[in-house]
This record gives sequence, C-alpha cells and structure tokens, in this order.
Amino acid sequence: MPHATLELPSLLYSVVGISTLTVEGDTLESALEDAYRQLPTLRVHLCDETGHFRRHVLCFLNDVNTRWLEDAQQPLSDGDQITILQAVSGG
Repeated sequence: MPHATLELPSLLYSVVGISTLTVEGDTLESALEDAYRQLPTLRVHLCDETGHFRRHVLCFLNDVNTRWLEDAQQPLSDGDQITILQAVSGG
C-alpha cells in the first residue's frame, strides 16, 4: 500500500501536536481516513458535518488543489505529498 506524507498547517499543531504525518492508502480518500484514525480530532477541525472539507480548508495532492478533482478517489503513489492549508481571516 502506498505511503504519503500529510503536511498539516501550524494552526493545528496545538490541537494534534504534530505537523507531519505518514499515512497510507491506495487513494487520497483512504489516506485521509488513515490520518483521521491516527488523529481522531483532525476530522472535526478539517471536515464539516457532511464529511467534506470545511470551506476554509484546502487540500493539495502534490501540486493539485483537490477542489478541482472530481472526487477523492485519486490513486496515490509512494512518496506523494498531501498538504492541508487553512485560511486565516481577521480584521
């Protein structure tokens, strides 16, 4: 099963205690599920009640914004990088 690196934003460090996690899965979706199994609180911070990423959360698979992909069933290869970014706003 392919292994990928999940990079988390510094905003989540105080919640999950890490900024990088090794995940495994045949698809992006299964790798994210592996991350949620390893860090259960991560799902609450990244996903809304429907299970989709919150509006302020972006996910990239290597250099591709996953919002432009049809679904999360994108195949993974060993060494892929999944990067999570969170928008910060204020006034």
